[in-house]
Amino acid sequence: MNVAVPKEIKNHEYRVALTPTGARELTSRGHTVYVQAGAGEGAGFNDSDYAAAGAQIEPDVATLWQSAELILKVKEPQKDEVARLTSQHTLFTYLHLAAEEALTRGLMESGATCIAYETITDAHGGLPLLAPMSTVAGRMAVQAGAHSLEKAQGGAGVLLPGVPGVAPGKVTVIGGGVVGENAARMALGLGADVTILDKSLARLEVLDSRYQGRIKTVYSTADALDHAVRESDMIIGAVLIPGAAAPKLITRAMLGDMKPGSVLVDVAIDQGGCFETSRPTTHAGPTYIVDGIVHYCVANMPGGVARTSTLGLTNATLPFVLALADKGWQQALGDDANFLPGLNVHAGQVTYAAVANAFGLESVDPSSLIRR
Repeated sequence: MNVAVPKEIKNHEYRVALTPTGARELTSRGHTVYVQAGAGEGAGFNDSDYAAAGAQIEPDVATLWQSAELILKVKEPQKDEVARLTSQHTLFTYLHLAAEEALTRGLMESGATCIAYETITDAHGGLPLLAPMSTVAGRMAVQAGAHSLEKAQGGAGVLLPGVPGVAPGKVTVIGGGVVGENAARMALGLGADVTILDKSLARLEVLDSRYQGRIKTVYSTADALDHAVRESDMIIGAVLIPGAAAPKLITRAMLGDMKPGSVLVDVAIDQGGCFETSRPTTHAGPTYIVDGIVHYCVANMPGGVARTSTLGLTNATLPFVLALADKGWQQALGDDANFLPGLNVHAGQVTYAAVANAFGLESVDPSSLIRR
């Protein structure tokens, strides 16, 4: 199979979808790998590294896409990339379509088969291809939020760990999943006063036991959110409804109850954000201020640590990439019930119900598209 790895063109996105190690795995199985010239430079991989792994370096982006059957990316295709997609292509990347109606319709019009990393599941109900980047984003959320709290960034001038004689800053994390736990862990390591809100008592029990009470665990209610809004120096939004738009948990009216210069970090921004005042930002301009509250809403946070993120992501995606290349998308998804939910769009049809519901579209059962 012809596998193509384009260079990411989203603002300040430095990750690449395949490492030279991954390219070697594919070429050793007889597949042809085309890597756009310079695609791996942001993550520290040179064209010569890919060439040594048996990949062909393609300087012309149009030729790269035209030659491809399977396209590997990190972020959702940008407008120019959507225009290059055809029915011959299988696209494998993060999509986050529930917050992107224009992109969803563009992918439908392309006729391509589009498989999303973030909706693939595992035997335990987890999201194995979302987890590594959720880990990165959770850990980055605290360091980004801590920087945003500095006075020069518009923040209140609070140092999260405090100093002797001065209380530490208060951090509330909404959501106790992979993002939330990693954010709480980082904040705890800095010496902050940390609270996690979640609606799963079982998850809160796990976190309480794991951190032996050093992280406060609170069942998430409207009252608990109101208290967090009034008391926190930083709130990290880490909620996730797989494949669906995030709920708006903090409204604009609630900002008036927050401490001036406090910080909202919305890690759910890829799914539309969990704060009413959230809008996507980039690493070039990561923050903005609404009603005296600093908002950090970078939609590709892990792109800022591209080397670590690329290695972590491709460790997780490579088995699925090999299955797609070896078997083709129909057999690969048909052989693995946990891979099948990754199919979001095929031949003009939406195949993931939460995405279809977000835009009032009809959804097709992906299993009906698999030849047995």
